[in-house]
Order: sequence, then C-alpha cells, then structure tokens
Amino acid sequence: MTTNTLNATQWITVCSEDDLTADTGLCALHKGEQVAIFKPALTGELFALSNFDPFGKANVMSRGILGSIGESLVVASPLYKQHFDLRSGECLEDDSKALKTYQIRVEDGQVQLLA
Repeated sequence: MTTNTLNATQWITVCSEDDLTADTGLCALHKGEQVAIFKPALTGELFALSNFDPFGKANVMSRGILGSIGESLVVASPLYKQHFDLRSGECLEDDSKALKTYQIRVEDGQVQLLA
C-alpha cells in the first residue's frame, strides 16, 4: 500500500512501543517528514511533533530536553533552548513559531500516527 491510497482515517505504524524510552525522544519517518516522539515519565502520554527546529533550522527536536513550565509539558530545543508545548507545538518564547503536531496512539504495541 502506498501513501497515495491512504485516507485521513487510517493510522500508520512508525515504531514499536518498546522502542520508546521515558523522557527520551525518538525520531521516526512519517510520510516523508521527520517526527519527534516523546513519552514523558510524568504522564506516560505520547506526543508527536515535527523534528524540525524552526530557530536552528535543523532536525533535532527529538534530542531535546523534556520538562514543564507552569502547566505546560515542554521540550526544549537542544540548539537555542526555546521551549515548545508538547500538546500544541507552540513556542513559549515566541508565539510566531510553532512545531507541527501529529495525532498519535498505541495499537497492539505499535506506535501509530494518523495518516
């Protein structure tokens, strides 16, 4: 099956849940884009954001540091340390920048992103 035959209600497996380590990012390829996947130990939830840092212009977000600022779970860019909200992708220091977010789930031990 090619991505041309997928519709918006289909999920694409990008890795195994066993590939994830709490509080550590993982980079996966999804429809030609690099996606940073995170599983904060604090919540156990999964988050998927673009791996492309809009400030450093490099695919490095999966190497970022997880934390929280106020009520927001965030990842700090490993380059210039801007903080991005894991839920919305918004940059806390510059609201003109944001990371693309992806819908994510685990099904039968497989991490999947919405096509």
